[in-house]
Amino acid sequence: MTAAVLPRVAAASRIEDAIERAARDSSGTVGVFARRLGSGTPVAYNADEIFPSASVIKLVVFVSLYQYAEHHPHVFDETRVLERDDFVGGSEILDAYNPGDRISIRTLAHAMIEQSDNTASNVLISYLGFERIHATILGAGLRHTQLRRHFMDVNAIAHHSQNLTTARDMGSLLLAIERGAHEGVRTVASPKSCRDMIDVLLRQEDRDKIARGLPKGIPLANKTGEIDGVRNDVGIVDPYGESPYVIAVLTKDLNDFSLGNIAIRRIARAVHGALY
Repeated sequence: MTAAVLPRVAAASRIEDAIERAARDSSGTVGVFARRLGSGTPVAYNADEIFPSASVIKLVVFVSLYQYAEHHPHVFDETRVLERDDFVGGSEILDAYNPGDRISIRTLAHAMIEQSDNTASNVLISYLGFERIHATILGAGLRHTQLRRHFMDVNAIAHHSQNLTTARDMGSLLLAIERGAHEGVRTVASPKSCRDMIDVLLRQEDRDKIARGLPKGIPLANKTGEIDGVRNDVGIVDPYGESPYVIAVLTKDLNDFSLGNIAIRRIARAVHGALY
């Protein structure tokens, strides 16, 4: 019995030490949650600490949209007319559009995830409504996640209305998506919706954080987020492989943003060595 337990205890100690070293060197506060699909003890470090979500909370909007689409099959082909007030900074794709242009819900969804387009995200938040998105959060069992404002909403930020989450919440949401796709069961959405979401997440373009901590060629379906003092990344590693796992690394109060990114890469490398 003792001989069987010792290697697992030693492995757990190594991953914990690696995370603590990376967190200590980050210049801020770090939260981590990682878990293999199926059974197994999760990797957790400040997993229930509340962090500014930045753009990783767009994952919640994404899930809410797919839940809605299951009852409205043609929703992705619908179009919206863009209004002048829709346009905000941080909108790589929608900057090519003008007020009065029509754009499909499908294009908005892809822009929100693949390029983290803020205008696309805000249009989708208004389309779905905060109440529906809040119901998605509750239904997924995300205990410490909230979406209370549009992106780049200066008035809301001034009144301390924040979008918040934890590493455990984001990791649990990704685990539900992966379970739905991998096991063919309904979780936060249908198996088909879960597979479709993963396919879009695999095309997410920011590969500067978790992806750089993984061996080359390992697929990553992820969503990143950045605001002042914050660098976040959450993802499913090798979602269609035999040993998928989820990882969420959140940071806040960073004095040096580059150190935050480096910490995420180091943690991703250590977690991959332990779980894959």
